[in-house]
Amino acid sequence: MKKAAIASLLSVAALSLCVTAAIAQDAGQVTIKDQAEYNAFTNAESQTTPAAKASAIEGFLQTYPNSVVKDDLLGQLMTAYTQVPDIPKAIDAADRLLKDDPNNLRALTIEVYLKKAQADQTTDPAAKQALLDDAAAHAKLGLNAVKPIGMSQADFAKVKAASSPYFNGAIATDAEAKKDYATAVSNYLLELKSMAPADTTVPGPVLQDTFNMALDYYKETPPDYLNCAFFAARAANFAPEPYKSQMTPMATFCFKKYIGPKPAEGQTMEKLQGIAAANVLPPADLSTQFTLYTPPKPEDQAHAAVVATADLNTLAMQDKEFILYNGRQEDADKVWAVMKDVTTEIPGKVVASTADSIQIAVSDDAIQSNTAEMTVNMKEPLKEVPAVGASLKVIGTFDSYTKTPPMIILKDGSIPEAKKPAPAHHAPAHHTAH
Repeated sequence: MKKAAIASLLSVAALSLCVTAAIAQDAGQVTIKDQAEYNAFTNAESQTTPAAKASAIEGFLQTYPNSVVKDDLLGQLMTAYTQVPDIPKAIDAADRLLKDDPNNLRALTIEVYLKKAQADQTTDPAAKQALLDDAAAHAKLGLNAVKPIGMSQADFAKVKAASSPYFNGAIATDAEAKKDYATAVSNYLLELKSMAPADTTVPGPVLQDTFNMALDYYKETPPDYLNCAFFAARAANFAPEPYKSQMTPMATFCFKKYIGPKPAEGQTMEKLQGIAAANVLPPADLSTQFTLYTPPKPEDQAHAAVVATADLNTLAMQDKEFILYNGRQEDADKVWAVMKDVTTEIPGKVVASTADSIQIAVSDDAIQSNTAEMTVNMKEPLKEVPAVGASLKVIGTFDSYTKTPPMIILKDGSIPEAKKPAPAHHAPAHHTAH
């Protein structure tokens, strides 16, 4: 499942709502002594449309660049440009505010949120990564910001609580793009922990991040299938269509990889979906409610195949190879006993060839990876050496095999002559007398 499949969840409406909530703050009491400046200020604040308000504020700041209400108006300017929307100008307003106040959470929030949104719309990999790096750098500043002078602790706490989830999300997205999945997961978790539970269920960037975290759990080495299934199921539960149908297969895939082909009774996808819907984070006992499937060891798989097969001659060649290379010695001996000194015709792909021997790939996997599985030593030197990559049939007698490197050796090899097509028979022509 690709992230792009649900990118449109980051809507303009969600953007406006988030920014408005994040930068809301009481400007406090200020005194403008100059009447003309005061009139220009009230005119700017009284504008009812975002475009008009932005224009009026820009005019005010040009006329009064050092006004006592400069920072407050820059905050309003960011909001106005976001609502227009004019993202580059909103970011420019944030840059201007940060020059005066590097710890301004309102401006840092704008920088993080909008640059992350720009990255989502950028297709050039280098430009996209630069935007994500910039967003993450501002996010780290925001997480470490200190309360500015003149702002109440209550207002600061309110803005930081609103902005921190998006700071963590930006850091996670940046790490994700660099394939640092552990860092991405840890920051996505911080994002969810810092939000009210109800806010994690609203279709939008946080729900998208929930699904992205599921993908990161899957991409980790080794994959964490249970957490992948949990967070993908949670995201799918609250996502609208068509995103629900796009997310659900990932949840199902990871869940089946975790529980295996024969899960214990009651360990169903429906059960996991119910748990995921009711919990923002996985319950502490989740791993005890679902049993991790441990695949059998190769030697056990080989033994099971030998025990289950009455006539070992009926095993497919790739199954015989698997048992020879992976089975216990007694199982390998049983299979080799039905192969040794048997002459057979084997189709394959030429991996290497000389006049005296041909190495071939036989199974589909070996053909795809161009890996030799059998060496056929020719009974007589070949007059025409087959080309590497050619498909052909070789006749040979099983002679020996080695486990390391895995190889079956045949002797007395030959290449069967291609059958000549039968001559065409034409019915005698009948002529009608005139």
